[in-house]
Amino acid sequence: MFIVSLIFISPLIFAQTKIDVDKEIHDAALQYQGILKTHPDITKFPQSYSRDGKVMDRPSDWWCSGFFGGSLWYLFEYTKDTKWRNEADKWTMAVEKEKNNTSTHDLGFMLYCTFGNAYRLTHDTSYKAVMLTGASSLASRFNPDYGVIRSWDEWKGYDYPVIIDNMMNLEFLLWAAKASSSKKFYDISISHADKTIKNHFRKDYSSYHVVCYGEDGKVLKQGTHQGYADDSAWSRGQGWGLYGYTVMYRETKKKKYLKQAEHIAQYILNHPNLPEDKIPYWDFNDPAIPNTERDASAGAVISSALFELSQYTKEHKEQYFNAATTMLSSLTTPKYKAEIGTNGNFLLKHSVGSKPHQSEVDVPLVYADYYYLEALLRYDKLMKTGKLVL
Repeated sequence: MFIVSLIFISPLIFAQTKIDVDKEIHDAALQYQGILKTHPDITKFPQSYSRDGKVMDRPSDWWCSGFFGGSLWYLFEYTKDTKWRNEADKWTMAVEKEKNNTSTHDLGFMLYCTFGNAYRLTHDTSYKAVMLTGASSLASRFNPDYGVIRSWDEWKGYDYPVIIDNMMNLEFLLWAAKASSSKKFYDISISHADKTIKNHFRKDYSSYHVVCYGEDGKVLKQGTHQGYADDSAWSRGQGWGLYGYTVMYRETKKKKYLKQAEHIAQYILNHPNLPEDKIPYWDFNDPAIPNTERDASAGAVISSALFELSQYTKEHKEQYFNAATTMLSSLTTPKYKAEIGTNGNFLLKHSVGSKPHQSEVDVPLVYADYYYLEALLRYDKLMKTGKLVL
């Protein structure tokens, strides 16, 4: 009887590692108190800390401007300490003006990580109004003749490039569709996701980074900007795709998106170049492996996505949860997690922004911290309740 009963026990009990979330959030709070002390100017958004000890900040129109405020909201969510709510609100309002920015596809990162978490946790409708304006700004970059949201205004001579990162901004539009009862936002999301499945993914379910479109939506170029080569698998890009299609399934319940997410997950988890600790190299196909950089930001994104994906499948529930836990546990070790008071007070070390451009290589990055905190909160909820409410 015991063996038969075991089949029905949640696979969460099979996780090999127990993560002390209280300790990790405590340490994160100490680090972020340090960032707040060194960043009194809310027009300069914490981005990174160089290996030669220089703080790197960015303006509000930089694609990463929402991650710091979003991380502060996660600290508030876990601790319930109003000091984090106050700081989160301050850094959220610092990006409000970007609601009118129609020159970027990254408004999901900029506004949904900040205002989205703010509205979710406080139900303050003033946050909602900002997001609806921002969603319209993002939707303005969609051309129905192409069927996708334009990422950049130009890339290598092409004037309609679309990057896999753009899948991450569809959650923002799908929220707006529900909040506004506007089918336009929903239709744009479906069109973009479907075209991305068709044109961004190879037969093995790895993805190109950049796809350039021409007249009538014809694909003119499939390549990379931040990966090793046009036909390689840039690791964070694989994470963006995994996360994006997991969200698409959550919000639409369309099985094709669940299948896509699972195919991407299997590509990542079964790749021969995925290290034992499951923190990817910056590109799965870098010929210098194992003598090349890891990307903690890719590990954090993939871990967070797998925690959610584990909720939508029976067949791979245990595999996804345990892989996500291994990744997250690895990130809590001294190999990736900074000592208190070091690393410019960022949480994680060893992320890679764009190695081909020698930009932000083997440094902390604010979005690595954001998805690390998100993964911690998701792990905590799953361990306590067995389910995620997102």
